[in-house]
Amino acid sequence: MTGTSRKALVIGATGGVGGAVARMLAARGWQVSGLNRDPARAALAHPSLPVAWVAGDAMRPADVARAAEGAAILFHGANPPGYRNWAGTVVPMLDSAIAAARAQKARILFPGTVYSYGPDAGACVAEDAPQNPLTRKGRLRAEMERRLEDSGVPVLIVRAGDFFGPGAANSWLAQGVVTPGRPLRSVTYPGDPDAGHAWAYLPDLAETFGRLLDRVDDLAPFARFHFGGHWLAPGIALAEAIRRVAGRDLPVKKLPWWAIRLIAPFHETMREMLEMRYLWQRPLRLDNARLVALLGAEPHTPLDEALRVTLCALGCLKQPSAAARKAAFA
Repeated sequence: MTGTSRKALVIGATGGVGGAVARMLAARGWQVSGLNRDPARAALAHPSLPVAWVAGDAMRPADVARAAEGAAILFHGANPPGYRNWAGTVVPMLDSAIAAARAQKARILFPGTVYSYGPDAGACVAEDAPQNPLTRKGRLRAEMERRLEDSGVPVLIVRAGDFFGPGAANSWLAQGVVTPGRPLRSVTYPGDPDAGHAWAYLPDLAETFGRLLDRVDDLAPFARFHFGGHWLAPGIALAEAIRRVAGRDLPVKKLPWWAIRLIAPFHETMREMLEMRYLWQRPLRLDNARLVALLGAEPHTPLDEALRVTLCALGCLKQPSAAARKAAFA
């Protein structure tokens, strides 16, 4: 983005995707600010993040507007922790970001998800496919994209499958497949073993945002791309890859959906998980042809390497020694 401000505001920098994008921007020479209600606590909890923390609440338009002063891009990756009160928070937070971007003539970067697609979307989905979600979370995600499209501010959306990677604690991999902080003794697979499933390694997704920003003059004011990531068909290939990375014949268990169904009426996270079950029962692959046509190729870390980094970050595997890492990539 030659000739423009090199300041960026990241909302949600303590999350997995926000943190990955903050690191990518800093590596490209951007001056990165992060909005947080408690900057001192954020700095202490995330000492490696190359972010200048700014005090503020994403629910307060004035806070976001102040933090965004001078910014050319605004990454919006704020989500309520543990899926709590989505309906009451995600749209107001996005409206704050839109207002701030409009005032600064900044471009909003937004990570899209597959949740906005209903069962009618088909097995391989392009960017312009209709969004007819049947779930509450899906309807909110679709509404957020509609607001972005109607806002009149420049927008870049990159839609991806289920996130995994360092910092992605609020993810299916961390919450439904392995147990963070404990050595791997088994793997739980939530879905139909034969149905394909889409996964997005966060460093690759962040790099994709970066490469698209490098081509910003080629982007439409409202630009939307699909990130292919790791398409695993059959889906059970994820469990097989984790076993390879662990170097052990770990047992593979089924997720006890019956227990989630019992708890769901009393637990918001379980309700959201139950609503998303259809994505584990049928394939939904993102068609990344538009992205590849522009960039030539999609950033892509080999699956086993991406899982090894993720599982080490989650405390499920021991960090390999420098000698072991050198031997592995020799």
